[in-house]
Amino acid sequence: MQIYQEIIQFLTGFGIVLTEHVGDPLLTNEGEKEKLEQLIYNRDLNWLKESEVVVAEVTTPSFGVGYEVAKAEELGKKTLCLFRDTGEKKLSPMIDGNDKMLIGRYQNLEEAKKIIENFFRN
Repeated sequence: MQIYQEIIQFLTGFGIVLTEHVGDPLLTNEGEKEKLEQLIYNRDLNWLKESEVVVAEVTTPSFGVGYEVAKAEELGKKTLCLFRDTGEKKLSPMIDGNDKMLIGRYQNLEEAKKIIENFFRN
């Protein structure tokens, strides 16, 4: 999705984005087919451990993103969950009901950018 690429590009202004590949337009719902599952798990877990903060786009339900958000909470990472609120989807209550998660609801890129700026300022 184009908006994911633009959010990732914007995030690079605040530091290193470890998961830039998720904005790759060639990445399908099948994920990284050419990589072994264990390799992906270890890589992504290491990225979580190395990160200072986590920004997760949670509009499209994903077991992987849900797991990463839960792991970020377990590791004590400050986490921003971005949810594109167009009225078509509902945010998971497991995220929406978690008072440890900062949830940023947005409808367009400019709103997402403001939420991200505020997140990094605080």
